[in-house]
Amino acid sequence: MPGIPILPPLAAVVLFAVWGLVLVLSIGGWRLSQIATGQKKAGDFPAGQQHGSDAYWRLNRAHMNVVENLPFFAALVLAGLYLQVQDTAFQVLPSLILYARVAQSVIHVSSGSAAAVTLRFLCYVVQVVSMFVIAWIVLKAAGLALP
Repeated sequence: MPGIPILPPLAAVVLFAVWGLVLVLSIGGWRLSQIATGQKKAGDFPAGQQHGSDAYWRLNRAHMNVVENLPFFAALVLAGLYLQVQDTAFQVLPSLILYARVAQSVIHVSSGSAAAVTLRFLCYVVQVVSMFVIAWIVLKAAGLALP
């Protein structure tokens, strides 16, 4: 893929986590601006309940999507690194997962349209399929007989 860097697998995991931090800082900035302008009070952001504009709530959900998927991604990559997997797909797929996650988040935050939901879902499918491929590679490296 010319022009698109293939990162070391561990770097992709770290940047996936950093992306989650960027999103949570964006949520914090949004909240602080609402409080600073007097539009909201500090207690007007109930956890787990939709509050604020649609774009703000999509930002919250994009952050939670990162949080929900990071443990799976990290476990697979760390296991592969522990087993010293050298498979080309294991080297490339973590970058693809990271890029698909960032794209999914940007799409999620920018629009709730049907087209955006479809694109977001496609980005998620890329991530899930890639994680299953990594899991298969890692399990194979661990000596488990898989088809």
